Amino acid sequence: MGIKTDKIWMDGRLVDWEDAKVHVLTHALHYGSGVFEGIRAYETAGGPAVFRLKEHVDRLFASAKLLYMEVPYTHEEISEAIKETIRANNLKSCYIRPVVYRGLGEMGVNPAKCPVNVFVAVWPWGAYLGEEALAKGIRAKVTSWARNYISSFPAKGKVNGAYVNSILAKMDALQSGYDEAIFLDTDGYVAEGSGENIFWAKDGVIYTTPLPTVLKGITRASIMELARGLGYEVVEARAARDELYLADEVWFCGTAAEITPVREIDGHTIGAGRRGPIVEALQKRFFAVVHGEVPEYEKWLARV
Repeated sequence: MGIKTDKIWMDGRLVDWEDAKVHVLTHALHYGSGVFEGIRAYETAGGPAVFRLKEHVDRLFASAKLLYMEVPYTHEEISEAIKETIRANNLKSCYIRPVVYRGLGEMGVNPAKCPVNVFVAVWPWGAYLGEEALAKGIRAKVTSWARNYISSFPAKGKVNGAYVNSILAKMDALQSGYDEAIFLDTDGYVAEGSGENIFWAKDGVIYTTPLPTVLKGITRASIMELARGLGYEVVEARAARDELYLADEVWFCGTAAEITPVREIDGHTIGAGRRGPIVEALQKRFFAVVHGEVPEYEKWLARV
């Protein structure tokens, strides 16, 4: 398997990959009562470095709070567990998946008597939507599934069960011959992708969906800062789907997707139908930062 590594951190200790198991009556398996993070470590000249580790761990704890879960470790212990797992697997770069979840206790929707467990897994993972997609862009469609309503799920948390919404949208896109889905919110405005925030550019101005209905993406915030540093105006604004059709450039961003241009939406060619100059400039800056080549952004890197 492509994700197989040597060790996984589970509840305070490293275990062999084959022994990283949970019981079939684990509460999270039945009801989605868990939260997670997606984090990346990149290869740098000084060894692997985790991108914005503190912000990711802080968000993991915030997500747990939204599900009334008390994480049985400190922020520092989880951060060190992540570094320890990377070292144990001798990886120069990797994707990192910490999960806090309700374990084996009682069945039923009420999780109060179920323990809170934690694991950290890491594995090598290239471009989420394909290496070629970073240069040539992908094809996306607006899915018929609406983004979870903000009064149905906490939009600021990465809640396991909430991602059934993303699974449905992703499968809808793939089965229709596209690479990725674009959600509208319940008011019909552009929200985000199945696992990514979304940006678009028109006449040199960069736009992105405001936070109330979308995940507070860490890559999203990073791109906004980098874009402003490159001299671009960045505006948070609601948009109808047709504004994406008429944009000069559209792109997804996220820990997994990094910065992936979108060349077509619902059969409409976006801009010139290939990666545009703004995306290319942002990619160049972003990858220089995560690989430790920009001293002013060393603050974003946690050396392993």
